[in-house]
Amino acid sequence: MVADLGDWGDLGFPLGEAPAMITVAMQTWGQTLQDLRRLAIEAPHPRTRERFLALSLIADGTYNASSFALQYGRQDETVMKWVHSYNQKGPEALTYRRTGSRAPFLPPIKLSSLSRP
Repeated sequence: MVADLGDWGDLGFPLGEAPAMITVAMQTWGQTLQDLRRLAIEAPHPRTRERFLALSLIADGTYNASSFALQYGRQDETVMKWVHSYNQKGPEALTYRRTGSRAPFLPPIKLSSLSRP
């Protein structure tokens, strides 16, 4: 038995309509593709560089968010979140910020210094 989809396609979109492809809103933030590529190379943290690499490759059409995620071992939702964050909040939204517990107060003790004579 085949389900009656009525006016809806297989993916839940009205027939004849496809979901909009996610785009990078560089112009909103006064940036160019070259700016994104530069940030992908020069950003101080590797996670920030990866995020700008994703944006630059999505913006130039090399990948879409899903294909970038597949190629670079990320979840689709993660890459889409980077694009949405950039589009809504600008380049600062992609800058890596350490979260989680505090950094250790004391440096780790070397086991060799604990040995007794």
